[in-house]
Amino acid sequence: MAEAMLPPFIQFMLQPEIYPHPVSEVTLVQTHISYVLLAGDYVYKIKKPVDFGFLNFTTLEKRRHFCEQELVLNRRLCPDLYLGLATVTQEGDTFALDGAGVPVDYAVKMARMPEEAMMAKAIARGEVTESTLDAIVDLLVPFYEKADGGEQIKEFGTAKAVSVNVLENFEQTQGFIGCPALSQAQFDAISSYARDFLGKQDLFASRIQAGRVRDCHGDLYSANICLADEIYIFDCIEFNQRFRYCDVASDVAFLAMDLDFHGLAPLSDYFISRFCGASGDSDLKKMLNFYKCYRAYVRGKIGLFTAHAPEVDEVTKQGCFAQAKKYFELAERYATA
Repeated sequence: MAEAMLPPFIQFMLQPEIYPHPVSEVTLVQTHISYVLLAGDYVYKIKKPVDFGFLNFTTLEKRRHFCEQELVLNRRLCPDLYLGLATVTQEGDTFALDGAGVPVDYAVKMARMPEEAMMAKAIARGEVTESTLDAIVDLLVPFYEKADGGEQIKEFGTAKAVSVNVLENFEQTQGFIGCPALSQAQFDAISSYARDFLGKQDLFASRIQAGRVRDCHGDLYSANICLADEIYIFDCIEFNQRFRYCDVASDVAFLAMDLDFHGLAPLSDYFISRFCGASGDSDLKKMLNFYKCYRAYVRGKIGLFTAHAPEVDEVTKQGCFAQAKKYFELAERYATA
């Protein structure tokens, strides 16, 4: 992507010399909602001023609020990783990082993790094993046990509440049917399966009764796990409580789906079996296929959003279409299993 298409303050942050710590090169990574700047030993994550309905970062005040939320919530699992809030300021035509001028945007400042230790890269190298998943389970079980599961949060586990998230995905992707990633037949099969499952209200109620609806992570998959000197599970959902307040089954189904996506079905099965045993949650498996389908569809949707973002270059666009196609195919397999 041409640098000239970026906001001026992002262009400013691509300059190594502006940082108060050693930086030889700045790398920019974009998602559909963030600019992520890798600068020396640190990462600066800035929210794009977008409104997708399920999130709204369109004002400076909202972006600051959700940066602060990101820090608080992610420190539950990664207290040493999330360092604080950085401010991009402007004085005249000049920008500064944590300067004396007027704030133009905010960034979550994080310690930079070793890129080669990211779980997605470990998967590509064939290095993820049952012992890796044992360690992840050992982190997750006490996390969920401590997580808030009060009356307000329980309400998000009802079939009615879950349907808001699930059906929203179909509404937001209807306009993409017929694009290189999503066919009408796939859309019909997946949406029909999801609607039928949502009719099982007693099943959702039993999960609430068992105390399985908690303030979870919300985005638990390999891109948000680092297998370094210790395991870091980072980048939880901060922008919308209804994606984070969910059945634990929905959270762990995301990682199980991700392992399936990477062709690691035996490890996916092991992870779920190990988690169910450690948490005493044998009924989780009744929800697993439904939530795997939901999670795969969400990933496909995000791929479509990124592919259609105006600032994304053609290579990235085609890559997003290809990945979204794989996710929708996986969601269809769950729906028709």
